[in-house]
Amino acid sequence: MSTTEDKRAVRLPRFKLRFLLPTYWPTWLMVGFLYALSWLPYRLQLAMGKAVGRLLMKVAPKRVKVARRTLALSFPDMPEDEREQLLKENFKNAGIALFETGIAWWWPDWRLKRKITLEGWEHVQKNLDQGRGTFVLLFHFLNLEVHARSVGLFEPSVGLYRPHNNPLMEYLQTKGRSRSNKYMVDRKDVRGMIGALKDGEIAGYLPDQDYGPRRSVFAPLFDVEDACTTTGTSIFANVKNATTMISVLQRLPKGRGYRLIFYPPEQAIPSGDSFQDACNVNKEVERAVAIQPELYMWMHRRYKTRPAPDLPSYYHNLS
Repeated sequence: MSTTEDKRAVRLPRFKLRFLLPTYWPTWLMVGFLYALSWLPYRLQLAMGKAVGRLLMKVAPKRVKVARRTLALSFPDMPEDEREQLLKENFKNAGIALFETGIAWWWPDWRLKRKITLEGWEHVQKNLDQGRGTFVLLFHFLNLEVHARSVGLFEPSVGLYRPHNNPLMEYLQTKGRSRSNKYMVDRKDVRGMIGALKDGEIAGYLPDQDYGPRRSVFAPLFDVEDACTTTGTSIFANVKNATTMISVLQRLPKGRGYRLIFYPPEQAIPSGDSFQDACNVNKEVERAVAIQPELYMWMHRRYKTRPAPDLPSYYHNLS
């Protein structure tokens, strides 16, 4: 067994007989329902997803308030009616994302690949031809599950992830996310990620959420001057055998599928300075969000961590 195959075998959890116990029946029921829905026609899934998203706005008022606040902080000069429309479209896309999880986990390669238009792959292919690792920055768009699966259709890759607390969901999500790809690396496994890049793998990383003050700096993002931003990007971008690349999965209008895009960052990453790297990453987030702002995960408390503990929370008055 090769080194890569060995890593993959270690990181794929195995099915356990205890998953058949009644404790896990609700999980099986939920996942089975999602599996059945995944075989419906694609455009029907989009329509159903929008309906689920509209319902989500009614049943998850706290999420609506968080998204509304995050949008207001990010785009204070945008007219309020435009932000409200963006908020509504965002929740419609959150509903679609549920169906896209089923698509990502269970569609056969041929069915998904015919929905993908590829752009900028020559940047990745150059690295592959040279035996270099490709450190891919992806961002928290709602179609992230399809995004990760789509990359593997063209070259199986490696991704960081957070293990699920439910052992059955951990088994199912890792199995689904590894479909067409190689293996998953626990987000705390820095050595595992560095090793993948040194081995010339395509390795995906998500640097655009608020992970707390540890190993972070406060850098501008949209109209917020002190967005807590991880410095983990610098650790991986500095691997000698790797090149940093940006990737976005754009959902095309009228149910035409997706455009999978790769492009180099506008400013060097790594730059030689972790704060400048964070600033450059946030500029890339802004650039990517401009492509499809309605698909970004605005319901995350992106600005929850402040530079000093005595500063009031940006989300302090949300009940």
